[in-house]
Amino acid sequence: MVMELKQQLKMVQQLVMTPQLQQAIKLLQMSRLELVESVYQELMENPVLEDQSETVQDSEASAQSADWSNGGNGPTIEQANERDDKAIAEALRGSDKKNSDIDWERYLENHTLQGPVAFGSNRSQDELPNYEMTLTKAGNLSDHLMWQARMSDFVEDELGFTELVVGNLDERGFLTLEGMSPEEVVPKLAQEAEVHPEDAEEVLKIIQRFDPVGVASRTLQECLLVQAKHFDLDQLVCDVLIHHLHDLERKDYQTIAKALSVSLEEVYDVAQVIAELEPRPARNYVTEEPHYIIPDVYVHKVGDKYFVVANDDGMPKLKISRYYRSAMLDDKKAKEYIQNKLRSAQWLIRSIEQRRKTIERVTECIVEKQYDFFEKGIEYLKPMILRDVADEVQMHESTISRVTSNKYVHTPRGLFELKFFFNSGIRRSESEDIASESVKQTIKKIIESEDQSKPYSDQKIVELLADHGVVIARRTVTKYREMLRILSSSKRKKYF
Repeated sequence: MVMELKQQLKMVQQLVMTPQLQQAIKLLQMSRLELVESVYQELMENPVLEDQSETVQDSEASAQSADWSNGGNGPTIEQANERDDKAIAEALRGSDKKNSDIDWERYLENHTLQGPVAFGSNRSQDELPNYEMTLTKAGNLSDHLMWQARMSDFVEDELGFTELVVGNLDERGFLTLEGMSPEEVVPKLAQEAEVHPEDAEEVLKIIQRFDPVGVASRTLQECLLVQAKHFDLDQLVCDVLIHHLHDLERKDYQTIAKALSVSLEEVYDVAQVIAELEPRPARNYVTEEPHYIIPDVYVHKVGDKYFVVANDDGMPKLKISRYYRSAMLDDKKAKEYIQNKLRSAQWLIRSIEQRRKTIERVTECIVEKQYDFFEKGIEYLKPMILRDVADEVQMHESTISRVTSNKYVHTPRGLFELKFFFNSGIRRSESEDIASESVKQTIKKIIESEDQSKPYSDQKIVELLADHGVVIARRTVTKYREMLRILSSSKRKKYF
């Protein structure tokens, strides 16, 4: 067999994504918060970029200062900008002038001799510490439990076991280990802490009586039982929790009353007592900070028309530094480096502007197609899919998907994610199709208006929807009800 090398010409069509196109797509699918962080990161890494809002504020302050000192005949903002550029250039060229008017040694000596500021009636408001300096961090469940453990008479190995227990609590405050049953958790942790399993169980019982009571329980049943015993509740409460928790969940009070040979009224009383127990002991120790949504666009109503305006508040206004433009002409060695940074800066500015225009165009199309929603409410939300908007604005569906992901619009009707306006259609018996979101809200209103002692079944909701001209299957009602996190009729029923 003879192997030989040959040259061959071949024409192939392929899509090549340039780095600039990849950057534009990446910016397009970013949320507003991610975009701001990315822009500030680029400002730190790319010396060619400047935040125009900051330079304008600095220039205005400099111009005003000079204007006041010259009796109102100070330089203009343009002159101040030019002067600032010269000052920056001079500083970057290695100017090491020092201000000899300040006696730094005396200043440092006086600053060192100053004592700490203390609270007291003799201090003026200006001398008191800032409000931020008096703040403390929010309560932490782990720290709270370990503090109680150290205040107990635990020995060293028991404290080690306690640390393992506290470190494996979930967001509810339950003790769990991934892939293990509740019975296997304590022996596993006891082995790691080198504690006898029986001693570990005793330590766990003590931890469960810490504040909040019921923490470190392995199941909901154990959590409620710990609280029932801690608060010295009736034995009937414990019997229901031990033997009939599932019946209690299904509100099958007749079965509980018959099995325990008690009256139905007594079971109702027990159910009310159990309802007051805490099923999530860690509820008050959630350390997650709230996330505030900043809209990407605003929809304003002026007369009978709606106008879409991009939200530029808090967004850095980028521009190319004039100093580095001139430096590129002066320094041949730095020319290539500055050229690369300059191209990167220009592409970033263009991509951000293109992103803003794309979001505006898509939002304008949504407002036009969902005009009845903005005028009359959610009941008039129309069925709409990505293709409807994509055809209108002449973009690909994937682009519309990126534009509407994690983007929010502030409207006279409230704050909505752009994806909210895309819904599948449900056929009506006599009129045009209705959006699935509208059907969900109709189901929610029907359930809110029901008699809680006789809640509507899913089949009854189907019949009530038919009266509104909406014909859907019972399983669809069940699916929408579960999406709204509404319980079934048997669990919504109120007995007392």
